[in-house]
Amino acid sequence: MENTFVNKVEESGILTFNLEDFFPKEELKTFDLAPFLFQGLILREKDYRAALKEFDFTPFQGTWTNVYCSADAIIPHWAFMLAASYLSGISSNVFFGTKEEMLNTYYHEVLGKLDWKVYDGQRVVVKGCGDKEVPVGAYLEVTNHLRLVAKSIFYGEPCSTVPVWKRKSE
Repeated sequence: MENTFVNKVEESGILTFNLEDFFPKEELKTFDLAPFLFQGLILREKDYRAALKEFDFTPFQGTWTNVYCSADAIIPHWAFMLAASYLSGISSNVFFGTKEEMLNTYYHEVLGKLDWKVYDGQRVVVKGCGDKEVPVGAYLEVTNHLRLVAKSIFYGEPCSTVPVWKRKSE
């Protein structure tokens, strides 16, 4: 008697959507304004400008950089603009906000440009638990797009999924 193994996942017709496939290829870096604050509270323009002139920006070469301030301080808008003026010629992309906010913006743009027709009427599992820091916002974004075309959406792995959404029968 011959043992025949059947891949039930493959036979199920479920398509996998892996957000990690769209993760930026560039290194992600953070530029924090907190170290430039006087006594951790105040940004002094003259000192800040001098510090930026002396700052070594080479580690940001070719990276995607988010600019924000981790300290609970009031930072004038021009301070972020000044940091961006130094980073824009060095970093591939400069964003305002945390690393997660930067990735949410990135995924919003990338997923907005995809052709979702391939998922029309399909059962789709959005892969979870990967090696990269895909933000929660990306999962919401992919759900918003898939709801327009897919038959059903699941989260996890094809062999063990959590149902997220199912199109109502017409």
